[in-house]
Amino acid sequence: MIKKTILVWFRNDLRISDNEMLSFASDKGNAILPVFIYDTRAYAETNYGTRKTGILRAKFINESVQDLQRSIRSLNGELIIERGLPEEILPELARQYQIDEVYHHREVAYEETKVSALVEEALWKLQLNLRHFIGHTLYHKEDLPFPIKDIPDDFNTFKKKVSRESSIRPSIKFPENLSFLEIADQWNVPELKDLGYNDNEIELAATSGILGGEIEAKRQLTLLLCGDVVESRLSPWISLGCLSVHTYYHSLVSCVDYPKAVLNKLMDELWWHDYYRFMFKKHGNQFFKLKGFSKAEPSYSGGDDLFESWKSGNTDNVQVNSIMETLNKTGYISHAERVKVAVYLVNDLQISWLKGAAYFEDKLIDYNPATNYGSWAHIAGVGSSFKNNLKNIS
Repeated sequence: MIKKTILVWFRNDLRISDNEMLSFASDKGNAILPVFIYDTRAYAETNYGTRKTGILRAKFINESVQDLQRSIRSLNGELIIERGLPEEILPELARQYQIDEVYHHREVAYEETKVSALVEEALWKLQLNLRHFIGHTLYHKEDLPFPIKDIPDDFNTFKKKVSRESSIRPSIKFPENLSFLEIADQWNVPELKDLGYNDNEIELAATSGILGGEIEAKRQLTLLLCGDVVESRLSPWISLGCLSVHTYYHSLVSCVDYPKAVLNKLMDELWWHDYYRFMFKKHGNQFFKLKGFSKAEPSYSGGDDLFESWKSGNTDNVQVNSIMETLNKTGYISHAERVKVAVYLVNDLQISWLKGAAYFEDKLIDYNPATNYGSWAHIAGVGSSFKNNLKNIS
């Protein structure tokens, strides 16, 4: 069989272990050209004056790309690192390296899927196929007991039906015949200042104790399995794909020493992770609308001054202030803390939940559209699972 050259476009899947794309691409000894692109749109401002990628997540991304580059170089390959628009860069790389096919992991939110569509359209003009993989959910959509359009909106119904009628696939074995295309040049990650961050932001990032990359993800997983915790804190590495949800799941269930209550709590995090991604696949932009899934649009009376006080941790609530200060300094707070400050913003300060979600998008290292906006919608009472709304808008 004639060998092919496969371009593997890394996005939120920055790992070489348990990676379905690499497994398929390496089949029959195909040569792989790995690529990561800093999409400039992901570093722009939102309509609320926040950044789509804050400095702490930008640092985490850089560290994760660097770690991926080191792993690929250890296997005699080179990760091409570019900045710009994927729909322009990928076709050019395809021409330059005589690519036969392009692989990538499919995303679910509107902006990310739009980029995929633009890339697919550009590649189609070259008569090249963009092959989609699903590597971010515990359950593959092909294994669900219903089509996407019929997925139950109620979380508990979704969980019960899927757990009874579907199975979780094993982790992907590391390819034995992984072979990268030989290229002469070397690429490195851009400096944070070149991504648009100022000196004060870069100084803040230097104090972050959360390190990106697959190697650190595996270390954190080992620490989790050796301890007795009720929240994994692995979400930064899962969100960026440094750690596969399948690797995480199979590690958890094989750990016989875990108390059942703790295991159930950790598993619930994975269930919600899957639920939100499938809901985004089913409902799309509904999660970015103020009305969400309610019959009536909620109204908010709080002004910009109150929103600014919440962001900076200068409210009348000492506990909220402490949590917000931690978020601003570290880029991470627990789920319970997120609920606390979100409820305060929406109910006490009467500020739109969309503004809060946009601020979390800026600040959280573990941000992903589905979990972030899905969770905020439920806190505001307009989420997709009616029984899980903290308050209901009628």
